[in-house]
Amino acid sequence: MKRIEVVAAIIRRGDRLFATQRGYGEWKDWWEWPGGKVEPGESPEQALQREIQEELDAQITVDKFLTTIQWDYPTFHLTMHCYMCSLTADALHLNEHEAARWLAAEDLGSVKWLPADEQLLPLLERELLGAD
Repeated sequence: MKRIEVVAAIIRRGDRLFATQRGYGEWKDWWEWPGGKVEPGESPEQALQREIQEELDAQITVDKFLTTIQWDYPTFHLTMHCYMCSLTADALHLNEHEAARWLAAEDLGSVKWLPADEQLLPLLERELLGAD
C-alpha cells in the first residue's frame, strides 16, 4: 500500500481552531487541518510554515508537537504529524480551500472531517478546554 507522510497545523486563536474545507479531489468538501507533505531536506516545522504560506498566505509559529495519527485510507496509508500553531498576523487567504471556519470545542463535530483528521477531535477538545 502506498504510504504518505504529512504535517498538519492546528492553528489556535484563543478558544478556537482553524479548519479548512477541501476544494478539490476525491475528498472535496470534507474538512481538514491545513498542511501537507514534507519536502526533502525540510524539517516538519519548516514544511508547516511553507505549506501554510502556500495554502493561506499566512505566517505561523509552530508552538508544540501534539501527536501523530496513523490512518489507512482505501488507497494509501497516512502518517500525519500534528502541531499546535499560532498565526503571526490575523490575515488569511484561501488559495486551495473552498471554505474555512474558526471552531470552538463545542463546534468541532459540526463539520464533515476527513477520517484521519477526525481522530484528533477528542485530544483537541481537551486542549481547548485546558484539561491536558
